Amino acid sequence: MATDSIRAIADQRFQQALTDSGARDPRDFYRERLRELRGRNPEAYRRAVEHFETRLIPAVAAEGSDPVREWLEYGRVLATLTAEGRTLQIDPGGRARGYAPPVAPDHLVIHLPGEAREPVLVVGLPTRLSPAQRATYDLLVSGLRG
Repeated sequence: MATDSIRAIADQRFQQALTDSGARDPRDFYRERLRELRGRNPEAYRRAVEHFETRLIPAVAAEGSDPVREWLEYGRVLATLTAEGRTLQIDPGGRARGYAPPVAPDHLVIHLPGEAREPVLVVGLPTRLSPAQRATYDLLVSGLRG
């Protein structure tokens, strides 16, 4: 279990990493995903909280870690706990490949559920979506058809 001091260090390191990299802060989005999990699948929610406490916070607090990368991986964990499927990263040219850390900061990361009725989940957004990434986002995540 993460102590308050480890949490404070993790928060400080993550905030500094966001400032240094210009990356988007995913925590509000991930909190929403946790709320959904809590109501939909209590066991998956318990596992997500356990991962947060025992793996994410200590990893982010560890000297030499990459806090943005650790949080992105937590987003992937949340997505897989929400729906079985595949996590992909899409480069600025629109080419998709399987999720494999480290993910370049200009890549869009999405999770494609195995069930068609489940929505595509955003795991990580670059600071700015390229036109190809925007088209992918609009089609798969927003469901907009051109």
